[in-house]
Amino acid sequence: MGEVIGIGAAPKRKEDQRFITGRGNYVADIKRADMSYGVFVRSPHAHATIDAIDKAPALAVPGVVGVFTGAEFAADGCGTLPCGWAITFKDGSPMKEPPFPALATGKVRFVGDAVAFVVGETLEAATAGAEALVVDYGLLPVVATLLQAAAPEAPLLYDDVPGNLCADWALGDEAATEAAFARAAHVSHVSLVNNRLVGNPMEPRAAVGEYNPGTGQYTLWSTSQFPHVVRLLMGMVLGIPQHKLRVVAPDVGGGFGVKQFHYGEEAVTTWAAGKLRRPVKWVSTRSEGFLADRHGRDHVTEAELALDENGKFLAMRVHTYANMGGYLSTFGPNIPTNLYGPLLSGVYVIPSIYCSVKCMFTNTAPVDAYRGAGRPEATFVVERLVDMAAHDLGLDRLEIRRRNMIPKSAYPYQTPVLVEYDSGDPLGCLEQATIKGDVAGFAARKAESARAGKFRGFGVSTYVEACGLAPSRFAGRLGARGGLYESATVRVHPTGQVTVLIGTHNHGQGHETTFAQIVSERLGVPFENVDIVFGDTDRVQFGMGTYGSRSLVVGGSALNKAADKVILKGKKIAAHLLEAAEQDITFEAGVFAVAGTDRKKTIEDIALAAYVPHDYPLEILEPGLEEQAYYDPVNFTYPGGAHLVEVEVDPETGVVEIVKYTACDDVGTVINPMIVEGQLHGGIVQGIGQALYENCVYDETSGQLLSGSFMDYCMPRADGVPKMDVSTYSTPCAHTPMGVKGCGEVGTIGSPAAVISAVVDALAHLGITHVDMPASPNRIWRIIQNASIPRAAE
Repeated sequence: MGEVIGIGAAPKRKEDQRFITGRGNYVADIKRADMSYGVFVRSPHAHATIDAIDKAPALAVPGVVGVFTGAEFAADGCGTLPCGWAITFKDGSPMKEPPFPALATGKVRFVGDAVAFVVGETLEAATAGAEALVVDYGLLPVVATLLQAAAPEAPLLYDDVPGNLCADWALGDEAATEAAFARAAHVSHVSLVNNRLVGNPMEPRAAVGEYNPGTGQYTLWSTSQFPHVVRLLMGMVLGIPQHKLRVVAPDVGGGFGVKQFHYGEEAVTTWAAGKLRRPVKWVSTRSEGFLADRHGRDHVTEAELALDENGKFLAMRVHTYANMGGYLSTFGPNIPTNLYGPLLSGVYVIPSIYCSVKCMFTNTAPVDAYRGAGRPEATFVVERLVDMAAHDLGLDRLEIRRRNMIPKSAYPYQTPVLVEYDSGDPLGCLEQATIKGDVAGFAARKAESARAGKFRGFGVSTYVEACGLAPSRFAGRLGARGGLYESATVRVHPTGQVTVLIGTHNHGQGHETTFAQIVSERLGVPFENVDIVFGDTDRVQFGMGTYGSRSLVVGGSALNKAADKVILKGKKIAAHLLEAAEQDITFEAGVFAVAGTDRKKTIEDIALAAYVPHDYPLEILEPGLEEQAYYDPVNFTYPGGAHLVEVEVDPETGVVEIVKYTACDDVGTVINPMIVEGQLHGGIVQGIGQALYENCVYDETSGQLLSGSFMDYCMPRADGVPKMDVSTYSTPCAHTPMGVKGCGEVGTIGSPAAVISAVVDALAHLGITHVDMPASPNRIWRIIQNASIPRAAE
């Protein structure tokens, strides 16, 4: 007999039994009878016309069974990839939304743009066929960077998109902000680049398409974070009715945002399977992933902060160029607008904010959500500005933050940029981090580093995040073209075991464990008696998937709501069996009892009665014990926190080493502290990767991807990961049933600004006030070499 393991416990993860023993089932493991293999032919040019495609050489390769082009895809009645969000220009006019073909037609717009799909009996045959395919291109001028795209007379990606401008979006009160700047005693300014990133989950993307001529049913196995949404969108693209389309996302080896979009490869693989009447498998290579997966970040920003004579914030204005790449991806236009502008208040009282964002098309891979998605970019702007203001005014960086933070007593707090924080205590987080990080001892540690010839710097970042994007009607007003709810079904079997069918997805975060803990506590059933099912549109009712730290906030709340319904029905059954009034039935720890008596029934008794209804109130209740709930939150949730970093910079090599990392994060109620700690560690490392190592670079002339492999794109490694002191400081969310806020991205949001703050502090004696990411050895060494004052460790 197992035990109930509830909220706050830290059991080992249920899913690790299969993950760490090699028993997972991934898309690349899928085997179907008569399966064929597909390879995408991708453009070697960033911007070119497709003048001709000669399929004959490819079809002549032994073993090639099909070659498909975009023209054939379109001729078959298939559509283009839909964009999930529609933002507007400042004047309310709609964004420019050119079509995004699954296979390029007419033109290619980035290196890696797919132009054809070759299918063979074997992967080797398909690869040989792809290499034999002849495509004639007509080269066009390239715009590979934001500033190139925005330049007057820049080459256009689309004839009907003037200035390569997708949208000129804005948020906030411009007049009030300008007035505040006019009366300010001080204005601080920062120009910064938020570097472009490539997501690199352990498992590359993959798809297997299958068509059953007997039933007319299509099946796609995909490495997706949201299979139901892929079914919805792909059904639109291919014209397949939803009930004839099944999408399965089995085990998925990491997502980080990269796998939450509908990709053309999914649609083409499924369509090709129908054309060939046999299954088709495509598995991305790592190099292909660098070229064709969605990228993240890529902003250029000018920002200013107005302050009064006491260092109090008066107003902020931010002007950003955001890269969309060559096409609009599923969430692309939403990331640098709705998930960026409303977070620019951070944890501070800033009476007026105005933000404008120019979303630009460039000849690069499409840009979309990457872990944190808009919130790290906002935090980086805010925290760099606050550091700059402290420098300009000669204030301590912690003091200027304390002076301007939203006090706990002010919650709920309405910011000037749309959102209202329901709960939080940023000062409490900062003070806890300050104590745990031994800020008082920094001066001695700096002196010790100096004696070793190193520059030591201290950095700080505070932040707020928005999770559980909601409610649906609010998101709809912001341009969402879908709902943002979640669903869960709790099925209590006749013998008392429980199966949960949930619309989110688990791709390494520990959801099977966390959700099982919720059910175990709510229904009083043993932890190991709970199974979680996800990722199959034919088994799970519906769901919006996993992204934006929404799984526990929205999915967990749907699960909690479904458990409420099970308990309510159980009480009705118990009242009948125990011959008592329903209002007299209590439920605790898996036992239904008549209040004030020793008469009781276990949940196993109730479940058996529900499925064997011999003594059962059939006149008022249906048999069975299975309940379903949909949950649409009333607001976002707002995790937040404070991260403190100490670095040592080697002036001889430019190498930055993180020697101390302290984080205090408010994620609301903690369901499983071990999983939260793991999420924080992973997020922080991902943020360190952006701050110190990772950078996606295109050649400005040709648009060629220069960082197309791990030889050129430096992922953080174990030897670059510091020992971290992470803790939580909980102010429960005021509107989610369990008080949870979300934790999957907080580390990625807090860490980049904190690391750069520390690097700048280490170099402050050289007159340095800002360093763009990544603070690579080469960049830091050059900064030191070019510094105008002599190098010194003191």
